[in-house]
Formats: sequence, structure tokens, C-alpha cells
Amino acid sequence: MTTTGKPAPAASDKDRVVIFDTTLRDGEQCPGATMTHDEKLEVAELLDTMGVDIIEAGFPIASDGDFAAVHEIAKRSKNAVICGLSRASPKDIDRCAEAIKPAARKRIHTFLSTSPVHMKWKLQKEPHEVYEMVIGQVTRARSHTDDVEWSAEDGTRTEHDFLCRCVEAAIKAGATTINIPDTVGYTTPDEYFNLFKMVRERVPNSDQAVFSVHCHNDLGMAVANSLAGIRSGARQIECTINGIGERAGNTALEEVVMAMQVRSDVLPYTTGIDATMLTRASKLVSAATSFPVQFNKAIVGRNAFAHESGIHQDGMLKNAQTYEIMRPESVGVKQTSLVMGKHSGRHAFVHKLEELGYHLGANQIEDAFVRFKALADRKKQIYDEDLEALVDEEIAHSQDRVKLVSLSVIAGTHGPQRATMKLDIDGNVTMEERDGNGPVDAIFNCIKALIPHEVKLELYQVHAVTEGTDAQAEVSVRLSEHGRSVTSRGADPDTLVASAKAYLGALNKLMARRQRGAQLAIETERRIHSTEIG
Repeated sequence: MTTTGKPAPAASDKDRVVIFDTTLRDGEQCPGATMTHDEKLEVAELLDTMGVDIIEAGFPIASDGDFAAVHEIAKRSKNAVICGLSRASPKDIDRCAEAIKPAARKRIHTFLSTSPVHMKWKLQKEPHEVYEMVIGQVTRARSHTDDVEWSAEDGTRTEHDFLCRCVEAAIKAGATTINIPDTVGYTTPDEYFNLFKMVRERVPNSDQAVFSVHCHNDLGMAVANSLAGIRSGARQIECTINGIGERAGNTALEEVVMAMQVRSDVLPYTTGIDATMLTRASKLVSAATSFPVQFNKAIVGRNAFAHESGIHQDGMLKNAQTYEIMRPESVGVKQTSLVMGKHSGRHAFVHKLEELGYHLGANQIEDAFVRFKALADRKKQIYDEDLEALVDEEIAHSQDRVKLVSLSVIAGTHGPQRATMKLDIDGNVTMEERDGNGPVDAIFNCIKALIPHEVKLELYQVHAVTEGTDAQAEVSVRLSEHGRSVTSRGADPDTLVASAKAYLGALNKLMARRQRGAQLAIETERRIHSTEIG
């Protein structure tokens, strides 16, 4: 039964919708959302575990780092098809094929603009040239793998006759999936429905390919448009966790999955997604990208299952269905969050962490428990979000070379602002005092004095983890060195302490990267030397 009380229709293989996740490619193209190599591997592993059918792991030609991530994800994947994106050039396609080669199941996704405005200004080519390029790019991709997806970039603004010609040619050349994306978030549900209906009816070989939807959210209709495409016969949805992506973002994976699950009476489709992992995936991607999830975000927002209004609370106490159309547990949310405090013991603490999906080693548990007790003495109420921020920070910084020992700051209307800081650097504790243009600047100046370095601060962002004046602050810092960026977070009830932790976390990542680079150089030199001797 659905929440409307109507029986859900029986599903068939024709009703199975393929989930194509592009968090690691289109999502990462969102300004400021770049992930590290290790973060990409962690996200990919969770996507694979939760049942994503196809993981678009990156754009291999974009950089050596992107190639390496796609290649490693291809080696590690257990269930999902691993897909790489490529433009129409042979070099792009061959590089993509090389990156996905280790995968047990692999796909090349190649695209080309087909709208008049894109052909004129972006490609500077005539339609007949673009048509020939479609055939060429699909043919080359098909020479590497049997699973080829072709996308008509800016498909919703493409002339219908030309779109049909290109789709027919792509399928004839070997494309097994055809994607008609709403690249600029321009279309409406009825329009998108009719577009797929028209193409599937007019293209004679349309039955030989799976049709795919890929919608951007510029007008706030990405999810509605994607579901309209599915209703019109498409059977693949391209989406991202939390809906991250360029400009206003992409179709949110968690929203389309739950829309089909909750409203199966009008959307009689199924997916292979384990919905109980949606909240965990949301938090992981938010942490990796340092993009906070808006409180009122559907499905995974902090307020999605929160009720403050007296009328709502009364209804919820009588019957949860009065105001909730899905159970919190169905998306991995626990109903009760205010269960931990300063009187909680270690056993309860560990049990709570396991409920939240954390399984820590003995040393990590001990360190996290000490920090939890310290936090409980400073905060009246400990929320799930507080624990997650605390443990995520513990995991992220457990191997750091530089650790914060103490910090005191003098601030106010009469300057100068001054910070006094002690750091543990490789086991040696040192202290420094510095002035600054504000307390945060003074803290960062202390760090620069204690650990001389030249990096660019690209991002400094603060938000409260929970409500109230005693809420933990979560600070995100992004540092850039030689054109490469790292991001780190710090959480503490004191915003200034959280700022210091976040900056030090990012600096530790840069130091670790330098160390890995030095070790690689030494190993390379050894190999060269041994070869010369041999």
C-alpha cells in the first residue's frame, strides 16, 4: 500500500529505472566542490554499495588526477558499471577507454552539442559536420566497449528534425543508451515528456537503445522533468547526491528514488537503490565537498523529519502519517536524536555511533569518547549531528602531523586582536603569539609563524551544526598550493577553535601530499638508478 491508501501496481522489468550517478563528474564540476582522490574513492565505494547501477566516475581527459581516480574506481568497483565521460575527439575517447579498462563492467559516455546556439557559438560547425561527428565518435567509442552512451548536449533546445537524425545515427553506429539532456535547465515537465515521446515515435531504431534523462535545476524543475521523461518511456535517470552540480545543480538522486518509492501508485517504477543509505550518502558528499545541505532539503535535510509546530507535534503523537509521508528509517534517519549527554557511558556512546553507521577502532573510540565528554560538559543537548561532526573530525585528523594543543584569543571593539597558540608539531610543542585584522586572521597568522608556508586561502565558511547559542560551529577551509586545492573541516562550540582546527586540517593534507610527492620522487629515482646499473 502507498501513503494514499491505494495499492501499488506490480512492477515488471520494463518498470525498472536505471540510476546513473554523476556526483563524481557533473557534481564535482560545481564551483568549489572539488574532491580529493581519497574522497572520490570513498564516495564511489558507498555509491557501489547502495545499489547505484552506473557510476560516472569522472572526465579522464580533464586532468591526470581525474584519470587516476576513474582508473582506481574502475579497479575497485564490485557491482556498478563504471563510466567515463568524453568529448567527440578520438583522443578524449581513447583516454576514457584507458581509464575505465580495469572495470568488470564499463561504459564510455560521449557527448556533442546539437542545438543551433551551441553549434554556432560553441562548436562553430554546420549541422552536417556535427552529424558526421556523431557517427565518428560513437563508432570509435564502440571499438573500445559494447556499452556506449551518446548525449545530445542542449538537447531540449535542439531542432526536432536534427535531433531525430542524430539519435538514429548514434544508435546505428552502436550507441546502446541515448541521453537527451536538459543541459541548461530550460524545459518543463510537459515539454520534456512530449520530447521523448516524439523522438521515440519518429526514430525507427529507437527500440534498440535505452533512453536517458539528465536535467539541471536552473528553474527548480530538475526532479519533475526527470520523472516526466521516465513517464514518457526513458528508463535511465542521471542524477547526483544532494543534487549538486553546475549552476543550480542536477536532479537529486535521493528525491527521484523516494518519489518513485512513496508514490508508486502514480510512478510505478523501481530502482536498485538501498534507500536506507541515502542520508549517509548525503552526509558523506556534503563533507567531501564542504557543501552544507540546506536544512529544508527534501529527504535528507536536517528538518525533513523535524516537527516544531504544536499542531504538527500533536498530530505526530497520535499518528505519524498525519504529517510524514515516509518513515525516517526508510532513508536512514533515526527518529530520536536527543539521547546523549554528559551522563552517558562508553557503551552507550559506542552503540550510538554504530547506529549512525560508524565502526571505529579502540584508539579512535577512546579519543572520540574523551572529546564527547568534553563537548557534553559545554553543551546542554547533544544531537546526532554533533556526534557525527565530532567523529568525522576525529577520523579525518587522526594521522595529522600538526595538532592544536591550546588557543586563546583577545578580541573586541578595541584592537588589536591577538591570538596565542600552542601546536604539537611531530611531537614537539611550540607556542606563538600574533596580532591580526580580526581574531581569525590572528589565529591564521599564528599558524603561519609556527609553520612557515605560502598557500592561498580560497574558502573560509562557517555554519552551525545544530540550533541554539551553544551550537557547535563547523568551519570549512580550502587552501590552494601550486594550483591544487584541499579542503578540511573543524567542529567546536567555539568558532575560533573550529577555525584553527579546519585550517590545520587543510595544512596537514598539504603536508601529507608533499610527503607523498617526495616519496614518489625518491622511488622513481631509485628505479631509474637500478635500471642504469642493470
